[in-house]
Amino acid sequence: MLEVADIVKEYRLPGQKPIRVLDGVSFSVAAGEHVAIVGRSGAGKTTLLNIVGGLDKPTSGDVRLGGESLFRGFGAARRRNRLRATKIGFIFQSYHLMPELDIVENVLLPSMTGRARVPAARARAKDLLAKVGLGDRLRHLPAELSGGEQQRVALARALMCRPEVILADEPTGNLDALTGAEILKLLFEVNETPIACVMVTHSAEAAARCDRVLKLDGGRLVT
Repeated sequence: MLEVADIVKEYRLPGQKPIRVLDGVSFSVAAGEHVAIVGRSGAGKTTLLNIVGGLDKPTSGDVRLGGESLFRGFGAARRRNRLRATKIGFIFQSYHLMPELDIVENVLLPSMTGRARVPAARARAKDLLAKVGLGDRLRHLPAELSGGEQQRVALARALMCRPEVILADEPTGNLDALTGAEILKLLFEVNETPIACVMVTHSAEAAARCDRVLKLDGGRLVT
């Protein structure tokens, strides 16, 4: 379902040799499969996740989602935008909620990129928030929630457009052990249909919940 093929990412500074962060990274993820990517800080895990989600471009290589290329061929930029909006859900370590919007409006944001009917979309946002245990906090702003509650909102937002894959960057990194365990439980159990998940994590507990663990070392993945 998700194919990552020979991804190379280099950063170039004037007058210096290129710094190669990712060196021929390849892996695939089946529908409904959960894959953890681990490795030391600075190994390029977030860079890889951003490329897989089309938020960053590789120096070379490609990512295919459901057989569609994110980076190659005519109209790749438009195709990439469409796939991000319709088939990929993102969960970030720092939540990235809009502070001036209440949590229903935050969850609604992904639906605003398409032609979703507002009443139906709002009803879905409320239903997702209820599923993650925030049905009684719908009018609250992010600042009025704890870190764990904000991450629950981020999870609901990631599920809003019924994605085929969720990309999670340290989803428990800013949380205590108990709250992190609750978020992991929701991440693995709230899905209405089998959704693939690629999760970058430093947590051994989080990695152990996944079907497969890949280690990023020296710019390459080691199974």
